[in-house]
Amino acid sequence: MIYLLCFNQLLANADIQFSYSVIQLFSYLVVMFLESMKNRRTIRKYTAEDVPEILLNELFEIAARASNTGNMQLYSVVVNRDKASKELQAPFHFNQPMVTEAPVLLTFCADANRFVQWAEQRRAKAGFDNLQTFIAATIDAMLFAQAFCDAAEAKGLGICYLGTTAYNADKIIEALALPYLVVPIVSVTVGYPATPLPPQPDRLPLEAIVHNETYHDFSPESIDRLYKLREELETNKQYVAENDKETLAQVFTDVRYTKANNEYFSEVFLKVLKKQGFLQ
Repeated sequence: MIYLLCFNQLLANADIQFSYSVIQLFSYLVVMFLESMKNRRTIRKYTAEDVPEILLNELFEIAARASNTGNMQLYSVVVNRDKASKELQAPFHFNQPMVTEAPVLLTFCADANRFVQWAEQRRAKAGFDNLQTFIAATIDAMLFAQAFCDAAEAKGLGICYLGTTAYNADKIIEALALPYLVVPIVSVTVGYPATPLPPQPDRLPLEAIVHNETYHDFSPESIDRLYKLREELETNKQYVAENDKETLAQVFTDVRYTKANNEYFSEVFLKVLKKQGFLQ
């Protein structure tokens, strides 16, 4: 499906004649592709069907076309299929079941190592041992990861982002033998979705995230309005009750993402950045 967008560009730019019916068909398919993006959801349960290596490599080829900093491609990805490798990493992701149950576990990394080695072999001195390079490499890695995920979903696969990668980056570095100037940023589980599919989670209205010309801060009234639908969902009301809290916000701040945990994992990650060469 992702090729449909390329075809649409071809229609606009190439001096090629297509029949009206073919143009209509592909325009319809492009619309369907965009609708499928609107209906996407995170997949945490997978069938036993394997993801062929030829398909995975095709998706990486597509993802590598994503924008990146200066065409340096300051990213890499580690592919884990082996059961023992996934079981080794499971505790670093708090033993979430999809880590071991998914056919493929991917770890996307900010990677300045390869470029620096190339520079050194070409009599060039790269000043990449700094925070600016880490930020650039992180952006590159995330663009590559998201392009991969878009392509994977277009091919009928399901994905789940694992934000836990940054929490235990030190342990993942050791498990994956990541060298100097390489830091894991995010992991993604990949496989064919098991049925039934999970419900699609809610999203805040655009008013909450889009600011025209300048940032427009929020009033108490606008906060109430923007979070009203989320707070009224029965599943979220259940979260509040199960955790013995007064509000949904307290579930996030007191249970899921506590100040103590945030500060602890921040310290861990800062040490990782120093050890891997991105902070002095």
